Amino acid sequence: MKQEVLVVADQRAGAIGFIDPAFQTVAGWIPGMVLAEHAGILPLGNGRCAWVDDAGGSLIVMDPFAATHPDPTTAIEHRISVAIPGEHIACDPSGRFVAVSTGLGQSWEPWSDLLSVVDLQAPGTPRSRRIRTRAGEPGVVVAATPDGPRVVVRHREPGAIESVSVDAILTEGAHCPQLRGESVETVGGAGHGDAYDPATGTMFVATERGLECFDVRGPAPIPLPTRPWEAPGRAYFLRFCPRRRLLVAVLREGGEHARRWDTWRNTLWVHDIDANTSRTTPLGDGMIFRFALTRASIAVARIHPAGDDLRTYDAKTLKERGRWVLPPMDKAPRPGVEPWDDADRRAVAGSPCGEWVAVTRGGHGEVHLVDAGTPGSALHTVNVPTPLHDGGHLGWLNLADSGPGDTVGR
Repeated sequence: MKQEVLVVADQRAGAIGFIDPAFQTVAGWIPGMVLAEHAGILPLGNGRCAWVDDAGGSLIVMDPFAATHPDPTTAIEHRISVAIPGEHIACDPSGRFVAVSTGLGQSWEPWSDLLSVVDLQAPGTPRSRRIRTRAGEPGVVVAATPDGPRVVVRHREPGAIESVSVDAILTEGAHCPQLRGESVETVGGAGHGDAYDPATGTMFVATERGLECFDVRGPAPIPLPTRPWEAPGRAYFLRFCPRRRLLVAVLREGGEHARRWDTWRNTLWVHDIDANTSRTTPLGDGMIFRFALTRASIAVARIHPAGDDLRTYDAKTLKERGRWVLPPMDKAPRPGVEPWDDADRRAVAGSPCGEWVAVTRGGHGEVHLVDAGTPGSALHTVNVPTPLHDGGHLGWLNLADSGPGDTVGR
């Protein structure tokens, strides 16, 4: 029985599928589904995951390990109606309660104030409850508290952290009532990137001020000391490693100048939560969109006009472990043009229990697999049925993980 599955989404082509990394083959491909790429894929434990289908307006709960040949749709356990477009997705530490916030979609102005919450263990078929909160681009975590789970929303412009009881949301009536909770309006206005540590009940938010921290164990969020980034730039994306109790980010200097993305200076930043210490190492210029964690490494895919590469760093020492040249993309971002405009990118994912890394070649329908534990090893290319424009999206699932681990979708 296979122990790992790589989930591959092509949100532009409207498809999602699976790769068996052990045999480096496509194990199934499901058309007609548009993954909300910004919200990403949320592992639930025991090989299951959740994500938002922006085409169907549904929360998809899926078990790729249960898919039967030749019908990959048998992997889908539930389709639960939620508000879209999906901006962020998160669950509580048990994987039972899932929250989905809504973003801008193709609008330039905030317009949706709907927040959806689902109890996956409710009697019968799970269904969502939706409430109105505040329009914007909210981040979200689901905190475990002594009085029951709470949805903690990170608002933007003006910045605020708001906590609402999950029980209160689930017992509200239909027709999307407004329900507001306790809030503290001290977070930086340009918040982007959230993480949650269940052991300490702390929510972490990446803002222009630094790493802002909040105790979310009670009804009202309590601000904790803010930690400066300690290197030029700021983070736009946070990942939490529950095994090593680390927060990981890439700091971007010059991000306000999107057309000069090839000159962005990038720094790998790792924070030890228990020791309250941080370490950094430079990553070079160019565009680093997201990164991945393996059992012992941090994998970073960098896009640059002079050539793209994949690098891995030891999570403890930040020493570079290996570097691989990546084949160029025909529609790679161009200097002088914003990298989000009609350009392909790269998604990256890592094995939670090993050292294998996957990275996409946007626009070419290719996923490269590499043994990051062996520097200098060859790239193994798997061809998928659709082009993976925009880079697609990746999620690596392992049967050995009994719970969500990181409770925020990536």
